[in-house]
Amino acid sequence: MARLAGKLALITGTGGGQGREAALRFAREGATVVGCDVDAQGHQATRELLRAEGFELHGLAPVDLGNPEQARQWVEVAVAAHGRIDILYNNASAARFGLVGEFSIEDWHYTIRNELDLIFFTTKYAWPHLAKSRGVVINIASTAAWGGSRVAGISAHSAAKGGVVSFTRQLAIEGAPLGIRAVSISPGFVITPGTAAFVEDPKIRAALLDGVPMDRPGQPEEVVALALFVASSEASFMTGSDLVIDGGLLAH
Repeated sequence: MARLAGKLALITGTGGGQGREAALRFAREGATVVGCDVDAQGHQATRELLRAEGFELHGLAPVDLGNPEQARQWVEVAVAAHGRIDILYNNASAARFGLVGEFSIEDWHYTIRNELDLIFFTTKYAWPHLAKSRGVVINIASTAAWGGSRVAGISAHSAAKGGVVSFTRQLAIEGAPLGIRAVSISPGFVITPGTAAFVEDPKIRAALLDGVPMDRPGQPEEVVALALFVASSEASFMTGSDLVIDGGLLAH
């Protein structure tokens, strides 16, 4: 359908999971994709998957977006090579988990850095280019922004993803006069390289799916399909929203 024909999409975390699926799907829809990941091997594997379909994955790896200078460089190299940014898809994240009373200061800062700070950095440096193209920011949040968990200690993860949702709303307010849209997406439990091991343990799987009416985890392509809609002109009147895709978890 080529819904993104002529668009330049920056996608973070293209080394696997949702980021890899996004790179493939956005390229199929006509976008030029610039990716990055801390995992150079995974990023290269995604590049080979795109090449097998006749596409090219541009961008750098390894890139640590929690480092503001590396985030700035990634954005500026993309603009120098392609002249514009139409879509910034902030997918990359990394978290640590633990109960509040046992959670280390280091793990708290690690999670905030790698789930919230990096989104600010990429958005800050992409912002003037998004204004020129009247582009869109897509931020991946989580249902952790909206509720706690009996299964895992998610205090830092919840704080960071709640920050992503609120940050996105402010981006929508500041971006509207510039023609920039901003939308966050809050997935529930989704199968990724990072969560696959949990699914293999029946007890952990059951605990993670407790309260999910659809009784299954989500798939990366389901989240990416929603992001594709947000990135397209079909969502031109949507901004400031948080779109939940969770199999019904928050319906309780």
